[in-house]
Amino acid sequence: MAASDRRPVRVAVIGVGSLGQHHARIYASLPEARLQAVVDTDLDRAAAIAARHGVLALASHRDLPRDLDAVSVAVPTSAHAPIVAACLERGLAVLVEKPMAATLEEAASMTRAAARAGRPLCVGHTERFNPIVRAARRRVRDPRFIETHRLGAFTARGTDVDVVLDLMIHDLDVILSLVPSRIASIDSVGVHALTDKVDIANARLRFENDCVANVTASRISTERVRKLRVFESESYLSIDYARQEGVIYTLRRSPGVPPEIVREPIEAENEEPLQAELRAFLRSVRGEDAPVVTGEEGLRALETALRVVEQIAAAARQTRS
Repeated sequence: MAASDRRPVRVAVIGVGSLGQHHARIYASLPEARLQAVVDTDLDRAAAIAARHGVLALASHRDLPRDLDAVSVAVPTSAHAPIVAACLERGLAVLVEKPMAATLEEAASMTRAAARAGRPLCVGHTERFNPIVRAARRRVRDPRFIETHRLGAFTARGTDVDVVLDLMIHDLDVILSLVPSRIASIDSVGVHALTDKVDIANARLRFENDCVANVTASRISTERVRKLRVFESESYLSIDYARQEGVIYTLRRSPGVPPEIVREPIEAENEEPLQAELRAFLRSVRGEDAPVVTGEEGLRALETALRVVEQIAAAARQTRS
């Protein structure tokens, strides 16, 4: 699709469950998109979502109409790789929900398929598009210590994977985007509580530039918490993802007077993060410059998350032996 082509991007959504239905809702509301079809193996679900937006309801991605430019893929993670590969081979741009794949091999294969097809492959790390995150990152210079808490009440959704891949990966991706350094080491702990997967996890990341990040995720909390704090030399930044609010405290030094701590709110325009993400994806489909999360970045976040998962699993095996 040429950058000069200003017609709406023709798009479909594959998988219209708890998250995919919102992809469909937003595409249907955007003037720069034209929702053509929704796909779900539960055809009754597909029909219900399709009826809301006046589009085709399909049971398989193989039945997608030919006149498409792009798709969102929001099926279970285990099904991402073959569907994404098939869509890329058709010449479609793809936005795949996080985590981008079940394994590193699948994720790497997806990025190679995108390179061969010459089409955008974007990964749905929605927090990168949260307005408060975008506003805060402009104030981040050289993080020394980062702390995140992502806690949620228990639901059945997402329990097919560990809390690391369900929730923590959001914060891992944001941290990796803020710290311009490779990870030197990871120390992780996790416990099972209500499922046979890890429900509570903590990871401590040490980067080669000496920055440290402490990341906590739980899906059995009594309250919903989504917070990130960044500590730098002479400044401290705190944001609330859910409220889209933030504040920065800076140590101000002036000749002849004691140092002063200045509190400043971080201004951000309120916008649904998923809408911001989908609009950026549509711009990338047009060939315009857009701040998307690339397949390579999605692969790095997945690699980090799987290191945390494996470390927790190894500790559990050692305890049992």
